[in-house]
Amino acid sequence: MIDIFEEYWMQYLGIGQGNISGAVMTLWLLVLSFSIGLAASIPLAILRTCRHAWLRNLTWVYTYVVRGTPLYVQLLIIYTGIFGLEFVRGTPLLANFFRSGFNCAVLAFCINECAYVTEILAGAIRALPYGESEAARAFGFSRWHTYTKIILPAAMKRALPYYSNEIILLLHSTSIAFTATVPEILKVARDVNSATYAPFSAFGIAALIYALIAFTLVAGFRHLERRCLAFIPPGSIS
Repeated sequence: MIDIFEEYWMQYLGIGQGNISGAVMTLWLLVLSFSIGLAASIPLAILRTCRHAWLRNLTWVYTYVVRGTPLYVQLLIIYTGIFGLEFVRGTPLLANFFRSGFNCAVLAFCINECAYVTEILAGAIRALPYGESEAARAFGFSRWHTYTKIILPAAMKRALPYYSNEIILLLHSTSIAFTATVPEILKVARDVNSATYAPFSAFGIAALIYALIAFTLVAGFRHLERRCLAFIPPGSIS
């Protein structure tokens, strides 16, 4: 295993390559997908908890369908299915977008991540003490300022432990991006295995890199939780 890592470490880490690959590509997929998914989930979480039933139900349908189907199937639909549609191939902008495996992978991950984070954030909004929004209204806050200054910041902080779990799951999910020919860690490991015929070493190195990234992310989120959730008594987040 050490010999293989010494020979292919640059490919695994994505360092010194002409294009982004390996661990650098995996991290780029992770950051991009989680950031876009989180940003898109905020308005959807508000709709998921609003007073209008038809908006709540419409958002629920989206999250239910996405969470109820495998991410791998969603990636295949986006990467191979959508590009096969006549109007997509006939529209230059769409054709160029869906011709890129990286774009398709990011889109699939964003749609999937948005659905999960929407439910996480909506649950955190529902779990907020009613007195917080009542106090905001008593001070004359508008509905917009109540959400932007009180509800959303508090809910996003309370949801931090769930974000850490979700981002680790997303890290693991990036390994299927090789299906769309994205050269992330697993794609590099498959190429190394094809060149060396040493599957234990080739995939074992990939597993160690994934574990190291996961450990770093967990440690970072634990530090963030201690700073942001210091005001919340232990055991009050369910």
